[in-house]
Amino acid sequence: MSDNSSFIGGESSVRQLNDQVIIVQVLVGIFLCINTMLIITFFMKDTFYRTMRYILFAVTLLSDCLILILTNLLLILSYFRFSMQVSLCLIMFAVSSVCNFVTPFTLTAMTLERYVAICMPLRHGELSSTRSALQCILIIHGLSSVPCILILSVFFASVSLSFFTQYRVCSVEMFIIRSWQGHLRSAISQFYFLIMCVIIVFSYIRIMKVAKAASGENKKSTHKGLRTVALHAFQLFLCLIQLWCPFIEAAVLQIDFMLYVNVRYFNYTVFSLTPRCLSPLIYGLRDDKFFLALKYRVLCPLHRKKKTVGVSN
Repeated sequence: MSDNSSFIGGESSVRQLNDQVIIVQVLVGIFLCINTMLIITFFMKDTFYRTMRYILFAVTLLSDCLILILTNLLLILSYFRFSMQVSLCLIMFAVSSVCNFVTPFTLTAMTLERYVAICMPLRHGELSSTRSALQCILIIHGLSSVPCILILSVFFASVSLSFFTQYRVCSVEMFIIRSWQGHLRSAISQFYFLIMCVIIVFSYIRIMKVAKAASGENKKSTHKGLRTVALHAFQLFLCLIQLWCPFIEAAVLQIDFMLYVNVRYFNYTVFSLTPRCLSPLIYGLRDDKFFLALKYRVLCPLHRKKKTVGVSN
């Protein structure tokens, strides 16, 4: 009887997980289409890739696309229990680990750019040049690579070369050989996000002071920058919670497996997918210049098609 009950429970869990996987595919597909459209719009006008905030916005979109594709691929592979060569899994882990930190770091840099634009307008042109943007991108990716380098350094020193040719189900836990690696990675992550939160709060307070003293068009622009910083803060808050998800999931796993599956699904959709869909909202739809370019990009082909049909009739 217990065997039969376990089998029935296993069937229902697979059916529920199937529904969840399908929903994730739909969400990931929608986000990738939106992000791809925004990236194409970014490269359509040269003024965008000569402006620091739009360059950083494009970096965020590219990073979000990469991490969505990789995490979704790993989700499907782990669900169907497909194994892959450890060396290939290592590359996927390295890229996704770096991209996981690139988005919050870039959000912090974009917040600083808004702070400079509003609180230090005379130095904005100097500090927000294309060269500064490229230097900022290098720093972002350098800092984002630190946790990955630490974990992989210990991993390379602990396993033999034959291990890289083996086939296994790809997971992050495969590369954490010792428990202190996870603690160190968590400590670095918490330190990073503490610094980011301090920068966000500092920028928000300074912009709020300028907003109170501003008037007319300056007041309107300042309040818009204030809302942008607030949205960045919300994104970073979701990313910060994502760091605690593995600890929560490990505790829930000790209680009930089905609860663990549901919690993991909830964490992925809310704390991984949601922050990635806010970036298009903040700079893709709220920014007037980018929205007009996006509107032209989307609606112009439809307008041309209608015009062509009208002429042919």
